[in-house]
Amino acid sequence: MTTTTTTPRPADPTANPPHRVVVVGGGIGGLALAAGLRRNGFDVAVHDRDTDPAATGGYHITLDTAAQRALRGLLDPALFARLLASASAVRRRPPDVWFDWRGRPLGEIQVKGLDPDSVDVDRITLRLLLAEAAGDSLVLGSTCTGVERDPGPGGQARATFADGGTDHGDLLVGADGPHSLVVRHLVGSPTSRPAGLVGISGRTPAAALDPAEAARLGPRSSLTVGPRGTALYSGYLDPDGYAVLDAAHARAAVTTGPTYIWGAMFPEATAPDGLRGQRGGPLAATTVAALRAAGWAEGPLQVLTRTDPATVASYRFHVGPRHARDTAPWPAGSITALGDAVHATPPTAGKGAGTAIVDAHALVTELLSARSGGQTLHTAVSAFETGMRHRGTAVVALSMTTVDRILAGSTPAGSALTRLSLPLLAWSTALRGRAGGHRGR
Repeated sequence: MTTTTTTPRPADPTANPPHRVVVVGGGIGGLALAAGLRRNGFDVAVHDRDTDPAATGGYHITLDTAAQRALRGLLDPALFARLLASASAVRRRPPDVWFDWRGRPLGEIQVKGLDPDSVDVDRITLRLLLAEAAGDSLVLGSTCTGVERDPGPGGQARATFADGGTDHGDLLVGADGPHSLVVRHLVGSPTSRPAGLVGISGRTPAAALDPAEAARLGPRSSLTVGPRGTALYSGYLDPDGYAVLDAAHARAAVTTGPTYIWGAMFPEATAPDGLRGQRGGPLAATTVAALRAAGWAEGPLQVLTRTDPATVASYRFHVGPRHARDTAPWPAGSITALGDAVHATPPTAGKGAGTAIVDAHALVTELLSARSGGQTLHTAVSAFETGMRHRGTAVVALSMTTVDRILAGSTPAGSALTRLSLPLLAWSTALRGRAGGHRGR
């Protein structure tokens, strides 16, 4: 798709709030930012290399109260209502649980940072709704190849694209993920690193499982842990049965029935050969074979063996800085970034997309304040980046808690401890359950 070349407008970005904003990256954070800017009368363009907003995978997304509040400020009320009508209410389903690799229950999971009013939504659904809100500001098939600031005191930020086009703005925002080209321009190097885990995700309708396995997993999310640092997250999503809003006419959910959106995890050091180069059915088969080799029982593997092969894909976990002083380590100016481009977050806390949305809302708020209060662009960007540093490192630390535990179980000693301790914990859990049943009678 040809990118329109824009003519730079003389401006002094150090003295004025932005008239035009260019966003590089049309993921959740970039689209949320474009939607909020567009709603508030800013001239904005968001460029994304994808040609279809539905071309996205990954887990379902958990939106806590902060993320929902941010979306309420970014979206038109009718569109926000459609989002809630397409989401599952966490409080309406049973608590999350964890199992051992043979499918034995180990107890409930206490999820830090998950407030009772959190909702789950399919990533594809959320991206499509945000793309609708971004409207004609979204430019698809537009691959950014470079960013820079035009010389001189009135120089604008400029993005160049693979088709030779350019786009200028008073402010340029990188929302282009862990491998951010924009952040590389600002810092000279990546600000994220591999977290040490490889993930494989897919989608399996609950109806595809045997009745016994469907009953074991239940209408809840779960984490199953096994030897050699292996793990399997099964996220339960049902926007029909556990709807946030009783408004079927407004429902836009891609997921239309009880579905497990699962993610298997392996330490990179011991992941199966060729895992990153496969997709679909071959990738699912490789994943199942690797878990069997680690000793997993067939029951917990059923959510993988009954999956839709077309939905299976692999990805690498990346993590950003854990300390605020190392986040956004550049002087505030007419080029900034947000979300995973700055504070890459593994999916193990369910907070990455929600934090990017909060970032987007914070930046819109600061730009509106600059526009109404006569502040400079740099002042607004500086205030935004200060808040982002602390917000981003908090969620990175939370997400790495689970990653660190999984990696600790991948060592020979950790794997041996897993094989010894989890069956004992399962036995203890079953004993407590039987004792509770007798007391109930």
